[in-house]
Amino acid sequence: MVTQIKFIKNKKFNNAVIFTGLPGIGLVGKICVDYMLKQLKAQKIAEITSDSFPPSVQTKKGLVDLIKDEIFHYSVNGQDYLFLSGPVQPSLDMRNGSAEHYDFSSSIISALKEMGVTKICTLAGINVGEKRMHAEPRVIVAASDQKLLDEWKTLGAVNDRPVGLISGAAGLLVGLGKDEGMQGVCLMGETNARLVYGDPGAAKKILELLIKKYGFELEMKKMDEESKEIEKTFSALAKQLDDVSDEQDELSYVR
Repeated sequence: MVTQIKFIKNKKFNNAVIFTGLPGIGLVGKICVDYMLKQLKAQKIAEITSDSFPPSVQTKKGLVDLIKDEIFHYSVNGQDYLFLSGPVQPSLDMRNGSAEHYDFSSSIISALKEMGVTKICTLAGINVGEKRMHAEPRVIVAASDQKLLDEWKTLGAVNDRPVGLISGAAGLLVGLGKDEGMQGVCLMGETNARLVYGDPGAAKKILELLIKKYGFELEMKKMDEESKEIEKTFSALAKQLDDVSDEQDELSYVR
């Protein structure tokens, strides 16, 4: 089967932008795209299946279906936007090889190019470890060209890493798209890899940049509330760790 893209509605677009948010570190990208989909009420136009997905099926009320990622379409003021969302992407366990990652991403790039997509914006998380507990997350940016990079830095994104790697679809879609003449940017919210249930605080920072850039009308109240909750949790946890550290210092001194 490899990777197959089934179009529910065949559409052609003019200079469309796609945002991708598949599961990754802190679920940052997925939270962003799923939040936008709920707010914008985008229309599903395609389903993606792949033999690189887990060898399972999903059930709903006893009915079986293959696990799928999906592409949605939203248009405003003459500009077309697409969104790639879903529960899975190929596993980063390199013992299985890397061919499935390239097949998955290149299949999507081919379909997007055929549809008229010219810009790719992948959304993801970047692990900064314990630093996430003590500071507001920043948005790290990497882009396919200097002009695009500078545009996002002007909006508030940061690029202070001389070298780095972006794994999975978030990186490959930008890299493979660049080879096909498509502009690409990856926005990465600083998070902690241990946040397996998601980091809405980091997702909020990315959404704020997308609103600045594209003028999306998003109701951010729920995201604000979720963001405040996780920041409160971090503050409490950081205090606990500081208290434990103080106790250990005292014990070490007495000994």
